[in-house]
Amino acid sequence: MAAPVLVETRGLSKHYGEVVAVDRIDLEVRAGEVFGLLGPNGAGKTTTVLMLLGLSEPDAGTVAVCGLDPARDPLGVKRRVGYLPDTVGFYDAMTGRENLRYTAALNELDPDEAEDRIEALLDRVGLTEVADRPVGTYSRGMRQRLGLADTLVKDPQVVVLDEPLVGIDPEGMVEMQRLIVELAAEERRAVLLTSHMLHQVQEMCDRIAIFIGGRVVAEGTAAELASGLGDGRRVYEVAADVSEEVLAGALRSAFDDATEVRAAGNGRWRVTLPAKAATRLIPVLVAAEVPLHEVRELGADLSEIYHRYFVEATA
Repeated sequence: MAAPVLVETRGLSKHYGEVVAVDRIDLEVRAGEVFGLLGPNGAGKTTTVLMLLGLSEPDAGTVAVCGLDPARDPLGVKRRVGYLPDTVGFYDAMTGRENLRYTAALNELDPDEAEDRIEALLDRVGLTEVADRPVGTYSRGMRQRLGLADTLVKDPQVVVLDEPLVGIDPEGMVEMQRLIVELAAEERRAVLLTSHMLHQVQEMCDRIAIFIGGRVVAEGTAAELASGLGDGRRVYEVAADVSEEVLAGALRSAFDDATEVRAAGNGRWRVTLPAKAATRLIPVLVAAEVPLHEVRELGADLSEIYHRYFVEATA
């Protein structure tokens, strides 16, 4: 049996004057999955989240969160949704534990039940030892983990995370990713997150929606997004002591079809070419006397997928 749909939009649209912020988007997020919203600033991700939370009303279309209309029943949605903004606001003079108690009181939780839940959440996010220190002394990563605990105090069915990994050190990022995945996989919550960190999104998310200009231009797993491009192209990473001009010239003189070359840093290049030409890539480069170090085919890399959808949508 399919998991229940906890977030659903149909034809959802929002305008600010002449500006179309969200343009007829359809989304479904089910219990037990992590769903990523990707796109440049101004693409419509934040506006969509605001409508899901009942903080902004749509101009057209429908939205349902846990079966409720956020515009008509914002309090009902608030009880079922936990939201972690990109900048977490706490009372810095209060301890981590006191901040969580305050959130529990605002949500009218039974004090005894809340105390047990707070203790369990502090342990889960690894903050038990610093729970009685003022939040003003916390690092960015500690504040993010406390924010996640704060989001879970009311035991929501849906968790919305806005850039949850920004500013966290690598070790803290790994731990935060683990916690996010557990929310969906083990606790069967629907997790909706926005992020610009494509590698981490690919590791965490079951499905992804790419927003460009207020529209969802593609939606699915990373593999589905890659196949959805439907152009029969392959992507390779080429390590060579060569300029982009020379590399691109050698490839484009050999292949009639369009070939893309992009710098990947540290003497490496991303080369996109038709699948039918793939077997000729190395012979062509050798014939052109390009000093090669390595050539490898890339899989369904989200950064490459995202770039190609962005280029096609803005062409």
